[in-house]
Amino acid sequence: MTHTRLPQVATADLYDAHPDSLQVSTLQFRSFGQRRSFWGQAETLATFEDHTPVLAAVSTPGAGRVLVVDAGGSLRVGVMGDRLAAIAADNGWAGVVINGLIRDSAGINAVDIGVKALGTTARRGWTPTEGQRGIEIGFGDLRIAPGDWVYCDEDAVMVSGVRLDPDEAHAPAPV
Repeated sequence: MTHTRLPQVATADLYDAHPDSLQVSTLQFRSFGQRRSFWGQAETLATFEDHTPVLAAVSTPGAGRVLVVDAGGSLRVGVMGDRLAAIAADNGWAGVVINGLIRDSAGINAVDIGVKALGTTARRGWTPTEGQRGIEIGFGDLRIAPGDWVYCDEDAVMVSGVRLDPDEAHAPAPV
């Protein structure tokens, strides 16, 4: 399945245009995948050191949404690899934000999707869990509810309770 690319977002410009409407993550995410800029409505998921809830989520139609995964900030186990990223792209997800790690970064970088994660590892989890989908989650000074709007580029991950148009943020502003 192919999906339409939305206009690029420049988080600094969007923040300058809407400083009172955006939460900005304090976590230093790394960018993966071919989309270095992506945005869409949030679908939320909480899991810990298990990729199976992520697989279940990305196996559903994404409809241009962003899957936001609170993996507890674990720096031990990756919860997404290249196969899950390809499934997400094929199902129309705009991107995935993970408060945790990925694996297979070279493979993910070949996929037409945006992924933000804290880092990488070779390790995967071996104990399946159910995870919790569609709940409010929080990390890095963000509170994210299903349906919130997520805006990502190489500089930041931001969240708004209302849809903001990235095209409106391109007016010149002081640095």
